[in-house]
Amino acid sequence: MKLARNPETISAPIGGYSQGLEVQGPARTLYISGQIPERPGGEVPTDFEAQCEAVWSNIHEVLKSAGMGFEHLVKVTTYLTHRDQAEANSRIRRRILGDTSPALTVIVAQTLESPWLLEIDAIASL
Repeated sequence: MKLARNPETISAPIGGYSQGLEVQGPARTLYISGQIPERPGGEVPTDFEAQCEAVWSNIHEVLKSAGMGFEHLVKVTTYLTHRDQAEANSRIRRRILGDTSPALTVIVAQTLESPWLLEIDAIASL
């Protein structure tokens, strides 16, 4: 069971995430390594939105391999190369995750391996 922990004593989360997410009871945990925007054939899209979609597709495939889906995500960390990508990243993430609200961290790390514009790692629990 997952319980969102959004205490009223701190700012409410904006944009489809939880301040904290508690996993109760016996659970399987999947740690997903940083996924890059490389498609199965090795192609890396050139624009940010296509790269973001490719990364989420890779995360979905790792989740599926463990019998999980996006609804099982409990923590997502996103690394962006430019601050101006944050809005598009948030919009795409919210569309893909729907009502799933994992704990979330977004970091601008300008030193990602070129031509990658983002990388995302995650933790899921079932």
